[in-house]
Amino acid sequence: MTVDRPMFSVLGPLEVRLPGTAPRLGGPKPRMLLATLLLHANHTVGGDELAEVLWPDHRPRSAAANLRTYASALRAELGPAPARIRALGSGYAIELPPHELDLLLFEERVTAARERRARGRPDEAADLLARALALWQGVPLSDLPGSPLWDRRLGRLAQTRLRAAEDLVELLMAAGEYGEAAGELRALLADHPFREDLWGRLMLALHWSGRQGEALRAFGTIREHLVSELGVGPGPELRRAHAAVLAGEPPPRPSVPHGLPVKPLPVKPAPATSSGGGTHPVVPRQLPPDLVDFTGRAAEVAALTRALTPGGVAVVTGPPGVGKTALAVRCAHAVREAYPHGQLFLSLGGTDPRDGAAGSPAEPGELLAEALRALGAAEPLPPTVHERAALYRTLLAVRPMLVVLDDAAGAAQVGPLLPGGGSAVVVTGRRRITELPGAARIDLDVLPQAEALELLTAIVGAERLEREPEEAAAIVRACGRLPLAIRVAGARLAARPGWSPAVLRRRLDDETVRLAELRAGDLEVRESFDRSYRLLPDDAARTFRALGLLGTRPLPGWVVDAVLDRHRSDAVTDVLVDANLLRPVGTDPLGQPRYRLPDLLRVDARDKAGEVDMPALARVVAGWTAAAEHATARLPTTVFRLASPAARRWRLPDDALRRVGAHPVSWFGAEHETLVEAVRLAADAGLAGAAWGLAAALVPYFDLRCHLGAWEETHRIALEAARAAGDRAGEAAMLRGLGQVALYRDRYAQAAAMFRRSRVLFRTLGDVRGEAVSVCGLGAVGQFRGDHVAAFRHFRRALGMFVSLGDRSGEAYARQALGRGCLSAGDLNGAADWLGGALRMARELGDAHREGCVSLQIGRLHDLAGETGRAMRAQGRALTIFEGFGDRHCAAYAMQGLGGLQAARGDWRNGSARLESSLAIFRQLGDRSGEASTRRLLGELHRSSGRRALARGYLHAVTSRRVVGDAAISRD
Repeated sequence: MTVDRPMFSVLGPLEVRLPGTAPRLGGPKPRMLLATLLLHANHTVGGDELAEVLWPDHRPRSAAANLRTYASALRAELGPAPARIRALGSGYAIELPPHELDLLLFEERVTAARERRARGRPDEAADLLARALALWQGVPLSDLPGSPLWDRRLGRLAQTRLRAAEDLVELLMAAGEYGEAAGELRALLADHPFREDLWGRLMLALHWSGRQGEALRAFGTIREHLVSELGVGPGPELRRAHAAVLAGEPPPRPSVPHGLPVKPLPVKPAPATSSGGGTHPVVPRQLPPDLVDFTGRAAEVAALTRALTPGGVAVVTGPPGVGKTALAVRCAHAVREAYPHGQLFLSLGGTDPRDGAAGSPAEPGELLAEALRALGAAEPLPPTVHERAALYRTLLAVRPMLVVLDDAAGAAQVGPLLPGGGSAVVVTGRRRITELPGAARIDLDVLPQAEALELLTAIVGAERLEREPEEAAAIVRACGRLPLAIRVAGARLAARPGWSPAVLRRRLDDETVRLAELRAGDLEVRESFDRSYRLLPDDAARTFRALGLLGTRPLPGWVVDAVLDRHRSDAVTDVLVDANLLRPVGTDPLGQPRYRLPDLLRVDARDKAGEVDMPALARVVAGWTAAAEHATARLPTTVFRLASPAARRWRLPDDALRRVGAHPVSWFGAEHETLVEAVRLAADAGLAGAAWGLAAALVPYFDLRCHLGAWEETHRIALEAARAAGDRAGEAAMLRGLGQVALYRDRYAQAAAMFRRSRVLFRTLGDVRGEAVSVCGLGAVGQFRGDHVAAFRHFRRALGMFVSLGDRSGEAYARQALGRGCLSAGDLNGAADWLGGALRMARELGDAHREGCVSLQIGRLHDLAGETGRAMRAQGRALTIFEGFGDRHCAAYAMQGLGGLQAARGDWRNGSARLESSLAIFRQLGDRSGEASTRRLLGELHRSSGRRALARGYLHAVTSRRVVGDAAISRD
C-alpha cells in the first residue's frame, strides 16, 4: 500500500513539505502557532487562544504584535503553497484543501469508510480505513511542548483513531483475513494493554489463522497481567475466547467469498438477567444525569412533560447553547417512572458527528444497531435499516419505553427511530423539525433576565453575587442570557474565588474577545456555534457573517438580498432561520418581516467576517441610502436635501420599494434607529461617502419630526468620517446640517460658523446649490439675531443662485424667507409682494407644503394689517394642509397662530385650547422655541383675563426672546 505524504503533517512530528525546498518555520513559537492553526484548519482561532498557547504562563504586552509577526513570517515561508494563513476578525485561520493536511485527510477517509460500509461495500471501507490509519506517524505533534488548549481536539482525534482501528479489525475478521487482523490488534494492544475484548479477538484471530499456540500464550499473558497488576482474573468474554481456542472451534464462514460484510462475527448472547431459571430482558437506563442547578423554564417543562404520555412525540429546538438537551433530560427524569421497561438515550450527531470525525450525522442504521444492542437483541443484527427498524418497533411494542433522540439532524434521520405504540419520544435538535405528524413542538429561546441571574447564582453562589448585583446583571447581559454562556461564565468565576464579578464583567465588555473569554474546560461557546456554522451552505454562511457586521437592530428581509447582491433570497433566509441562527422578530408596521441575530451569535458572526465580507456591508448601506432617498422624495418638505453623488445606491426589490413609497413617514418611523446605526457602521468601516450620503438623506425626516438628537448624532459621525477621508463635499454637507441643528437649539454663533465653513467648501467645489442652501442658513441666523439687513442680503443672494440654477423650489423658499424678513422689519407692502410671489410659485409647482408655509406667513401679514378674518382663514388653510400631511410640527405653529387670533377676538376658551394643543406638541417634539413662544401667549392671555397667578406660571417658564412665529422661520 502506498502511504500518502500530504504537504502538512500533525499526526506525528510537525512537518511541512514544499516542492523543491525545506521551509524554515523558525523557533518553537511560530511552530506552535502553525500547529494550532492546523489542528483547527479552515476555522478561525481567536487571538486570545493563540496567545494562551504560545505564552501559557505570562502573556507579553506585545502578544498581538508578535502574533502578527509570526503569521507574516509563516506566510512568507509557505510562499506559493495552496495553504493560506489569514487574519479574520480577532484571530487567524489557515485555509487549505483536505488532501494537503494528514489530519483532514484521515478524517475524510474515516467518514468515507463508514459510508461505504453502510452501503454494503465493506472491501472499499477496509481499504479506506487502512489508508487512513497509515497516515499516523506517532503521537501527534510529539516534537512540540503541547498545550492544554490542544487536548480536546487531540482527545477526539485519538478516539476517532481507536474507533477506526477497531472497525478495520472487525472488517478483516469478517472477511477471514485473520493474520492481518492479528497484526492490527497487536498494534492496538500496545496502546490499550488491558482491553480484554481486544485480547479475546486477538486470540480468535491467531487461532483461526492456524496459530493456536500463540493464541494460548496470549491468554496466559493477559491473565498474568490482570492478576499481577490489577488483582482480577479474566472476564467472561476472555474466558469464552479461551474455551473456543481449546475446543478448536472453526471460524465462521464469511458472508461473501471475496468481500466484507457490514458486521463482524462473533455471536454475542442477548444480555439477560437470570432469576429462578428464567431469563428477563435487560432494562436500559440510559438517561444522562439531571442537572442539579437546572433553572427556570417552568412553562416549557410543563409543556414537555404533558407531551411525554404513552405514544407522544415532542420536538425541542432552539439555537446552540440554549439548553435543549438539559430540558429534555430534566423532563425525561420527571416521567421515567411511567416507563418501567426502560429509557433509551441516543446521540444522533446532528451537528457534532460522533467520535470527533468530520462528516455526516449518524446513519439511522447505525443508531438502530445501538438501540437494538441496548434492548438485548441477539447478534447478528438484521442487515438493512428497514429490518432493524421493524425489530426495534417490535421490541418496543412489547416493552414501551421513553426514548430521547438528542441532536437530530432532521426528520429523515429521526423517522426510522420512532417506535410508535405506547413509547414516548422526545427529539432535540438545532434545526427546526416540523415534519413529524402530531409532534408537540417546543422552541427554546434565551432565558429571561431573572432566570438567567438565577442560573448564574446557582453556579457561583448567592453570597458572592449579592455583593455586586449590577455586575452580575451585566455578566448575564454580556452572555446574551444564553444558558451555555452563563454556565461558562459561572464556571470561570467558581474556579477563581479571588475574582470579583467585576473582573469577569470587564473582560466580557469587549466584544472582540468575548467568545474567547467564554470557555472553561470542555465548555466552549464558540465551538458550540461552530458546529452549526460549518453545516451551512456557502450562501448562508456568507449571509451569517455579513449580518454580524450590521449591528444590533432587527433587520428587514431585503437586507439578505443586498448581502448576496441578488433579489429573491428568501431561501437563504429560511436556511438560517431553520438552523436557529437567525430569529424572526415579528413584522413591522409596513408588513415587512424582521430578523435579528441573537447577541452572542452576532458576536460570533462578526468575528468570522473578514475583508471578503465588507462589500456586503457596503451594499446594505447602499440599500438603506436608496430606500431613504426614495422615502424622502415623497415627504412633504425636501428643500434642504443635499445628496451625495458618489454614494452608492442598491435598488431594493420592487415590493419593498412600494411599501416605502406608499408610507414614507411610517417607514422612517420603523427604521429610524436602524438607519442611525447604519450611518455609524458605514463610518466605522471607512465608507465615508456612504455614511454622509445616508445621513444627508435622513435630514428631511429628522426635520419633519424634530429628531434633533439623531440628526446631530448621524452628522457628527459622518463629518468625522468625511474629514478622515478628505471628502470635502461630505464635510460641507454635514456642516450645513449641523448648522441647522445648532440654529434650532438657539446656538447662533455656532450655527453661523458652520454655515460659513460649509459655504466656503461648497464654493470651492463649485456646488452652487450647496452654497445657496448654506447662505439661507446664514440668512436665518440674521433673522433670529434681529439683524434684518444681513438676513435680507443673504436671502437675496440665495435667491439669485436658485434662479441661476432653475431651482424653482429653492426660489419659492427664498421668496418666502424674504417676505418673512419684511414682516419682521414692518415692511408690509414688501412682505405682500414677496409672499404673494412665493404662494403663486408654490401652487404652480404643486408644492402644497410650501403653500402651507407661505399661508402661515400671510396670516401674520393680515394680522399685522388688522385683517383678523383674512388672517384666520390663511392660518386655517395652513393648518388644514399640515394636518393633511401629518406634519404635526408645522401644524403646531398654525394652531399657535390661530389660537392667538381667536384669543385676540375674545374667544378665550377656543383660543386657549388651541394654544394648549400646540404647547403639548412642542413639548413632545422637544421644540423649546415653540414651547417658549406659546407659553408667552398663554401667559398674556391669562393675565389679560385676570388670572394673574396662572399667567405668572406660564411667563416664568419663558426663556426665549423670540416673537410669535419666528421660531419656525428656518424650517422649510
